[in-house]
Amino acid sequence: MRRFFANKIYGVLAAGIILLAWYLVARFADLPRIILPSPGGVLQKFWLIWEDGYKGHSLVAHLADSLRRLFIAYGLAMVTAVPLGLLSGCLPKLRSALDPLVSFYRPLPPLAYYTVLVLWMGIDDGSKIALLFLAGFSPMYISSVAGVARMRPDYVNGAKTLGASSQRVFFLVIFPVALPDVFVGLRTSLGFMYSTLVAAEMVAAISGIGWMVLDASKYLQSDVIFMGIIVMGLTGIVLDGALNLLERKIVFWKGRE
Repeated sequence: MRRFFANKIYGVLAAGIILLAWYLVARFADLPRIILPSPGGVLQKFWLIWEDGYKGHSLVAHLADSLRRLFIAYGLAMVTAVPLGLLSGCLPKLRSALDPLVSFYRPLPPLAYYTVLVLWMGIDDGSKIALLFLAGFSPMYISSVAGVARMRPDYVNGAKTLGASSQRVFFLVIFPVALPDVFVGLRTSLGFMYSTLVAAEMVAAISGIGWMVLDASKYLQSDVIFMGIIVMGLTGIVLDGALNLLERKIVFWKGRE
């Protein structure tokens, strides 16, 4: 517990140093405010948008729209990628069929196939959710396969020797061993999908925190851009922290083998 709070203190100190450096550069460097707004200016813009909103939507509404798209896509990716990854780790033929497909699209930038998704699914939330789904599917799938692959064969052989059925071997032996790697994929996917929000909201959207940043960039409103980036970063920290806490509760044996 003491180490936990010490790490948090170091994080706060690092953030304070960055904030101080930002203030000093904005205060004394000969830079236009459009290039680097001051921390005070960004904070003032935050309160202004908090009270009056941005382009007809409050800041909470923008953030809620983004998180709604994110959570729908994240849930869909989790209930498909994780089971398929675990099964692929157990069934070589299924892995041979799915691995080439995942390896093909995984290196592609999201914008490379976003236009195709818009043509197929329209400009509503469907194409945006599909883009986020594809962005998060591959890390979950690959981590789930890797979790099964690191299973020691003697665990499975020992369970079968004691008379365990294939289902019991999967749920009581394979799944617990693979669960730490599954959570690695879940955390990786969450960060990647959240960073893809800007691309997902750049076509025909009228709300969302990513859309707000892109819209502000068109009018060179750097204070709104900085404010939106900070809100996105803090939200990402909260989401990752919640997932990390969930991992500690569920995978309580991690690191104690």
